[in-house]
Amino acid sequence: MTVETKLPFDKDYIDQFSKDRNEPQWMTSLRLSALEMADTLEMPKPDKTKIGNWNFSNFKHEFTEGDKISSIKDLPTEMQAYFDEGNANENLLIQRNQSVAYNTLNEELKNKGVIFTDIFTAMNEHSDLVEKYYMKDAVAVDQNRLTALHAALMNGGIFVYVPKNVQVEEPLQAIFWQENPETALFNHVLVVAEEGSSLTYVENYISHNDEQETVANIVSEVFAHDNAQVAYGAVDHFAAGTTTYVNRRGVGHRDTKINWALGQMNDGNTVSENITYLLGDNSTSEAKAVSVGRGKQTQNFTASIRQFGKETDAYILQRGVMKGSATTIFNAIGKIEHGGSGSNSEQESRVLMLSEKSRGDANPILLIDEDDVTAGHAASVGRVDPLQMYYLMSRGLKQEEAERLVIHGFLDPVVSQIPIESIRKQLTQVIERKVN
Repeated sequence: MTVETKLPFDKDYIDQFSKDRNEPQWMTSLRLSALEMADTLEMPKPDKTKIGNWNFSNFKHEFTEGDKISSIKDLPTEMQAYFDEGNANENLLIQRNQSVAYNTLNEELKNKGVIFTDIFTAMNEHSDLVEKYYMKDAVAVDQNRLTALHAALMNGGIFVYVPKNVQVEEPLQAIFWQENPETALFNHVLVVAEEGSSLTYVENYISHNDEQETVANIVSEVFAHDNAQVAYGAVDHFAAGTTTYVNRRGVGHRDTKINWALGQMNDGNTVSENITYLLGDNSTSEAKAVSVGRGKQTQNFTASIRQFGKETDAYILQRGVMKGSATTIFNAIGKIEHGGSGSNSEQESRVLMLSEKSRGDANPILLIDEDDVTAGHAASVGRVDPLQMYYLMSRGLKQEEAERLVIHGFLDPVVSQIPIESIRKQLTQVIERKVN
């Protein structure tokens, strides 16, 4: 049975929502056009996962403001561990529901022209710059029904811009805290690194709706111009009541580096795409992801790096642990296009199942349209080695403690390679909570 996905939003609603945000005309027009085309587009079709009966229509859409905070000490204790305290008062944005609760940026970076602000402020103060990149060359409005709905209903997000030759030494960090259990989050993250610049951007998603059903529709677009470097880290931790669609894409030009470090820790059904286009020669990308599934959730994660330029380098590393009746699909796709001579593509996907009812699938795919290249892949799906458990328990550990150590050991080759200290710390904490 397929759930009816027609939504109770018309052009008048969208037009008024845009006017209330004081958006530029190009954004209003984009929203209205996207709403019109949404009914004609198909839903995404993730490989080996049927999402026809997932909840993508039962939610409230509005602009819910959250209370502002004057200090990170005002946050709940469990959230204070989501960022490095030494960086907390320098480059941090906290979005509480759909409004900004806290935002600060180092004065030196401001003077150099760095922009780190919410998406609505960016559209008002830097309209031409946002319009240049917004849902054009990375994520297309008409990619599928959910991207069109995202364009029509976007109600939160941020804009990051680093000018030419500016090096951002300390991470820029955003926390998206969905406190309202009913309102859907249509969040848009736009990161632009101009020629010769560099930055590390870290984000966290968190919600509390274990029972209340809602939707998270996340789109991230990253643009790295010639000789730019972007490290993008994220920990997604939506509660069980949230059905999540995530579409993160990067575009890298000549001599660029785009690295992804993703902790996909949602407790609800999730479909996620992470695609990078290496357009320029000598560009590189690493896409590393870990996931822990539990309960009855279904997850589908696709990582893909498409290599157009010469001498490009791509590496995909995925590891997942499944508990209960959870099901996870890992798709790793390396594509070397015709003309991408001298390029290299590697991928590794591994899934560990901790119970009889859990299911995992790892699908490495290499698509090669050029002769002068190197490529390789590895994949495995299996259960905990009983000899490992026996050895640990023979040393006096209880089964739960032994299982916990096996999980951390299995995920460590990914977690330890993530070059962002705060993400490693956050992932370890979230993994610990999910394991227990």
